Amino acid sequence: MLDDAELLRYSRQIMLPKFDIAAQEKLKAARVLVVGMGGIGCPVAMYLAAAGVGELLLADFDSVDASNLQRQILFTPADIGRKKVTAAAEKLRLQNPHIRVRELDLTLDADNLPGLLAGVDLVIDGCDNFATRDLVNVACVAAATPLVSAAAIGFSAQLAVFDSRQPHSPCYRCLYPQADAEAAACAESGVLAPVVGVTGTLAATEALKILTGTGQPLVGRLWLWEADTGIMRTLSVSRDPACPVCRQSAE
Repeated sequence: MLDDAELLRYSRQIMLPKFDIAAQEKLKAARVLVVGMGGIGCPVAMYLAAAGVGELLLADFDSVDASNLQRQILFTPADIGRKKVTAAAEKLRLQNPHIRVRELDLTLDADNLPGLLAGVDLVIDGCDNFATRDLVNVACVAAATPLVSAAAIGFSAQLAVFDSRQPHSPCYRCLYPQADAEAAACAESGVLAPVVGVTGTLAATEALKILTGTGQPLVGRLWLWEADTGIMRTLSVSRDPACPVCRQSAE
């Protein structure tokens, strides 16, 4: 149940016609794993914390570097050298004392992901390498946990929702076969700061929709944005019947 302080804090959400007290209580009961506390993970965590998601699990093994400050908006120069999950959790607890934040200072792998997903209602992946994205996808399909996948590089961004609970939902491997993903992981490029901010904000929006049953999440769709031209488009993504990851879950 929400106390008086929470009812006041979240009143602007609760008054929405499609978002009431019941939806806010669902957020309070939710546990979300945020993979990567970089340019996308920072706004994701900030908006989920502000919106009242009950428990956030922050996963990242890296420390804050001066080059992160251009886009990773949870961090300040005073955080340089500190673990990202520690610095982020400290600020999120100050932002909203009604939530819980768990720090996961580790590298995600096939061994620890299943245990971390136990009891988690949703995963948001904003990490910067395809190998981890693929591992997270495999674990989410196996656990039947919805996955919000967000990425940005240069002036380009993309966002999709994969939900193996739905019979026709594709998974990340359907969109990016492993061979292609491994090739793309070697690429390095810069990124415009607001591009990751917009992408993370939209990823948080998708998460709130899924957790509360509000609106229509981007399941089976891929949102694309080219910031330099202002062009946005949404493409349909179908399940690959030969996908070695989600084909097994459908059988």
